[in-house]
Amino acid sequence: MSTPKVIHSRIESSPLYNRDLAPADSRRRTWGTYNFAALWVSMSVNILTYMLAAGLIQGGMNWKQAVATVFLGNSIVLVPMLLNSHPGARYGIPFPVLARASFGVLGANVAAVLRALVACGWFGIQTWIGGEAINTLVATLIPRWIRVPHNTGICFLLFWLINLAVILKGIEYIRVLQGISAPILLAVGLLLLGWAYQGAGGFGPMLAAPSRFPTFADFLKFLVPALNATVGFWATVSLNIPDFTRFARSQRQQIIGQAVALPSTMTLYSLIGILVTSATVVIYGTAIWDPVQLLSRFHSPVAVVISLLAILLATLNVNIGANVVSPANDFSNLWPRRISFRLGGVLTCLAGIALMPWKLLADYKTFILGWLGGYAAFLGPVAGIMISDYFIVRRRVLVVDDLYLRGGHYEYARGFNWIAILALAAGAGMALLGLVIRSIRVLYDYSWFVGFAVSFALYYALTKLRDNRQR
Repeated sequence: MSTPKVIHSRIESSPLYNRDLAPADSRRRTWGTYNFAALWVSMSVNILTYMLAAGLIQGGMNWKQAVATVFLGNSIVLVPMLLNSHPGARYGIPFPVLARASFGVLGANVAAVLRALVACGWFGIQTWIGGEAINTLVATLIPRWIRVPHNTGICFLLFWLINLAVILKGIEYIRVLQGISAPILLAVGLLLLGWAYQGAGGFGPMLAAPSRFPTFADFLKFLVPALNATVGFWATVSLNIPDFTRFARSQRQQIIGQAVALPSTMTLYSLIGILVTSATVVIYGTAIWDPVQLLSRFHSPVAVVISLLAILLATLNVNIGANVVSPANDFSNLWPRRISFRLGGVLTCLAGIALMPWKLLADYKTFILGWLGGYAAFLGPVAGIMISDYFIVRRRVLVVDDLYLRGGHYEYARGFNWIAILALAAGAGMALLGLVIRSIRVLYDYSWFVGFAVSFALYYALTKLRDNRQR
């Protein structure tokens, strides 16, 4: 039998290995309960959470319906989040390496690239919003800036460069930044709520708007895709959460930190977005779902500057934590010997521009029903396959060494587990079928749920059938 030192040396010489993808050792396991809670506070308190909730109001919900939708959706997505967190904390491996267990050592690139492309889209969206915030900030301090050609594009590129600089600092810098900023960001949200309360004349006028759905059936037509979009909002991180939990001190600490912070913070900040958006109807006569546009109407330059700086900090936090860590690892998984975490982050930045985020934010329908619902059709199946494989098929037992080696336990057919690929195609295809055939539109409206269920069941059934034949 090989000694552990020999095994470790064999892994390091593998083309599937690099230091960024290696299992986290005890020295790197520094994340406690507060760090995971701060992670979710810092990622939840951002403009897109606000805009998601405000979009539900614009879609016709009253404040109670919108808050309940956000809370239910985040409680649902917490389940796959914690399930996929377990192998990361237990074995210290990131998402693309974990995906090798179910998709094969090469097939994992299919799942990783799907997740990476979605993250690149989110990175571009967040960076565009940050650029808008800088543009408004500069225009507040220097009014002549409004007349500068392509001013928003210039600010977009500036914020893009700021993100790139943080990426080059590495994962540990991200942890420190989130721990410091999380309490401040919640305080800023409450201050914004205070402004809305005073400007609208109390909570009464802010909460007076009724639901615009004449019947319960009409309400359900909007609720189904809205709930699916709310789940899809964090369906991305529910896959790559091992990228963070691999640094956990214990399972208990990562579970408590996430379970306490995710649903509560998302609901709280969504409530702020709902109340402030309702207040804009009272104050300005129209619903303003973009907080940057709202701040541009403030008369106090000091309030605008402080609020925009807080928005920039929040956007930077969520962009790096949610939209860079995963694709950087995913791109690294494509060519571990050549693509490091930092180079993967640079590729993410470039792809974020190429995906034209300004079009994804054209209006709330494109954002909620198109973007969120569309990619959920692909990420739901990936989550179903990984959870089925780890908890049902393998019963939480992984051979970590073989995850980094060719010809090992996860080689399957020349590196690809075609059962996983087939299950992924079936789950995504079933969900997208509802986009093509109007009579079964509900399949697309529930794209994450449909894709997850179909792929979960099909992967388990086909794996059992294969194993029985091999006995």
